[in-house]
Order: sequence, then C-alpha cells, then structure tokens
Amino acid sequence: MSMKVAIVHDYLKEYGGAERVLETLHEMYPDADVFTSIYCPKYLGPHRERFKKWNIKTSFLQYIPFKEKLISPFRLISSRVFKSFDFSKYDLIIVSATGAYFPNSVKKGSAKLICYCHTPPRYLYGYKTARDWESKIVSKIIGSVVNHFLRMVDFNSAQNVDLFIANSEEVKSRIEKFYRRKAIVIYPPVNIPARFKIHDSRFRNYYLAGGRLARAKRVDLAVEACTKLNLPLKVFGKSFAGYGEELAQITNLKSQISKVEFLGEVTEEEKLKLMAGAKAYIFPAESEDFGITPVEAMATGTPVIAYKSGGVMETVIDGKTGVFFDETTLESLISAIKRFEKTNIRPEDCVKQAKKFSKEKFVKDITEIVERVKG
Repeated sequence: MSMKVAIVHDYLKEYGGAERVLETLHEMYPDADVFTSIYCPKYLGPHRERFKKWNIKTSFLQYIPFKEKLISPFRLISSRVFKSFDFSKYDLIIVSATGAYFPNSVKKGSAKLICYCHTPPRYLYGYKTARDWESKIVSKIIGSVVNHFLRMVDFNSAQNVDLFIANSEEVKSRIEKFYRRKAIVIYPPVNIPARFKIHDSRFRNYYLAGGRLARAKRVDLAVEACTKLNLPLKVFGKSFAGYGEELAQITNLKSQISKVEFLGEVTEEEKLKLMAGAKAYIFPAESEDFGITPVEAMATGTPVIAYKSGGVMETVIDGKTGVFFDETTLESLISAIKRFEKTNIRPEDCVKQAKKFSKEKFVKDITEIVERVKG
C-alpha cells in the first residue's frame, strides 16, 4: 500500500527560499495534498505558474476579505487555523515551517510528522525581521506581551513533531535552544545549473544584490556602499513593506548620477543570468537562517561578499569563494568591497563549493529520513 503524504506550509503569498524547498518536496511527492493558511497566486509574480496544477487546500482564512493584508495579524490565530485541517487519512505529514506561523500545531492523529524548519519565528526570539515593530514604544509594549504567549504556543506546537530537520547548523542550534529538541541538518536544495557558461571574471562589470527586499536583508548597505564608491549595482527582487521605495530614496539622496539599478521581480532564468554576469553578489543579511541566494551566486561562478553571521558562514569560504565583513556598517562593507577588488577568486572554486548544496543531495537525504520514519 502506498503512503499517503500531506505537505504543510505557512502561507503562499511570496516566493523565496522556503517556497523553493516546498517545490522540491512537491516534486518528490507529486500526489501530495498541500495545506496552507492562505493562497494568493496573484502576488507570486512570475512564479505563480509553478503552483497552478497543485492540489492546494486552504483554511477558512482564504475567504476573509483583504486577507493578503492581514498576514501579520493572522499569526495570533494561526495555531487554531492549522488545527482545523483534517489529516485523518494521511500516513505522513511534512511541515515546511518558514517561521511565520505555527503549522506544527496540526492534529496529526496516527500520522508521523516531520518538520523541515527554516527557522523558529524570528520575531519571537530577538532576530531582525522585515518589520521594525520595536521602534515605537506602544507597539513594542503590546508586541512584547503578545509574543510572550506566542512563544508558549510555539514551544507546545514544536513538541508535536516526531522529527526535526534544520536547514543549517545555525537553525539546528536555535531548535535545540528554543524547543529543547534535537534536529538533523539537511541543507536546502539549490539549483545548480548543468552546463552553465561561466563568465570570465574580466568581463564582469557590476555588483549584484537582492532577493526578498525586506529590512532584515540590509540591502540598503549594499546600495549605500556602491553609491559612495560610485560602483554599478543591480538590485533585483520584490519590495516588502515599502522597503524597495526606501532603497530608491537612499540612492536619490546620495547621488544624482547613481549607478544603482532597480530591476524589480525577475524570473529564475533572469536571476541566474544576472548572477553569472556579476563581479560579486553582496549579501549583508543579519543572522540569516541559511541563505540560498549566495549559494546560487556561487553556482554561476560568482563570489559572495557577505556579513559574517548565520547560515552564510556554512556556505561561503572566506578568501576562496567570497569575502566576509564583520559589522553591519557602511564602513565595514566598503572595506570588504575594497578587499575583494584585490583578491583573485576563481569561479571554479565557487561552483565546486555550491555543488555541496545540490538538489540531488537534498532529495537523497530527505528520502532516507522518510524511509527511517516510515520504518
């Protein structure tokens, strides 16, 4: 008898690293039903077609007007939302936990529950988030009280999991610290292009930054540094909570003849071409959970200039596939860019490092874990 599998994801409104993992899980189990709180395909831009043929089951939140604007408030009831789903006919539940809601709260019945954890909720444990909710005294007081109770909800839902998989050693340590649970590390699947033409370093004439344009990603540092150094920078990605507009404002204030170009959302193919043509990919994110885009950049032979924290310390080799900087300050990043300009990083070394995080390895490791849990 074949195993009946359900896949659970917080919500489907944006496309990033977590959704790429979700895609690969669905490729592995194409007949699986996908459960999520809300599904907003029109916000997925050029990626919406990827989910078109899936059997997606949404919660009652799907019928609430302006649901796409209520993503943040929904977390208050998300535990009850996931408890409302019926999993009685499933043998295995794979939860893709992005750190937004509490999807491990599901009533699993006799099914085994594996959680692929991208991170425990960053907003609950003091990590930088897309919204700067602590900047105002009223929201800070209310938020702190609410988060106290949500941490209890989060901890209790984590105890419902049969096996945790962390997307990095960084996240594994968070799971052990906040949930008091052990976890196995399986790195996310990175698209390693086959027979991809590696550009000669001499013909790479711009820097690149981007992805999901949220404050925690600190793309503003890349914009300011390249503007000050008068270096060409291309920025791709969807703006989150008005952050993209802030970046454009920074550029206008700093220079009238700016070399910073904002490209908006791009397709996967366009993104890889941009990476392949860049001198380096600048990644200033703070305490990143894993960071798929730096590995994708290395897969095209492009070095990475990154803030030395979080998952990036497990993927980038300082001096060989990129350059680290130690502080999230303009001065520190500028110093790193100048240091990078004097290095001689080989594209072949970048590609070799990226292959350690291939999709094939992810599929193999997940399959072995599922077999173990099923047994």
